[in-house]
Amino acid sequence: MLDTLILGLLALRPLSGYDLGKWMDGPGRFIGYRVTLPQVYRTLGKLVERGLVEFEVETREGKPDAKVYRLTGDGRQSLLDWAHSPYVPAPRPMDPDFMMRFLLAGVLGRDIAIEVLRTELDYRRDQVRTPTRIDELTGALAPIDAIDPGWAGQVLRAAHDQGRASTAGYIGWLEVTLADFENRD
Repeated sequence: MLDTLILGLLALRPLSGYDLGKWMDGPGRFIGYRVTLPQVYRTLGKLVERGLVEFEVETREGKPDAKVYRLTGDGRQSLLDWAHSPYVPAPRPMDPDFMMRFLLAGVLGRDIAIEVLRTELDYRRDQVRTPTRIDELTGALAPIDAIDPGWAGQVLRAAHDQGRASTAGYIGWLEVTLADFENRD
């Protein structure tokens, strides 16, 4: 996925490896995909070898020279192929793969963004309609001696309730965002 993330960011503008790492530690951390600077540089090297990105050395006054990367025609096509491929939601709500798809494919056009949102929203609505059977789980506990089954049941229920509430908020965001996008010119 790091390959795709880098291709998507380079589609927005040419960047150095350092700038990519800085973005991932800054605004990018909210998409839920964390990487280190060495991972960024290794991936950039592989993308250059595969002919998906190229670079120019940019002289920077008072700073070390920087390789500034940009997409090649093959890199652009690779990103477009990924963006137009079917999106399949992960079972885990708020999965980083959704936000990457929404962010990097969605910027390519309104229809793509709406399709990704609609697919994710439909999947999450179906997910919350499915009974969770938390009572069956908490009622059948047979923990080790160090665990109080009543307390364990309360903790399990609290975690379950937080997950459902968080998913409900996420569904609300999906609904509002989808409506906003559908109503734009």
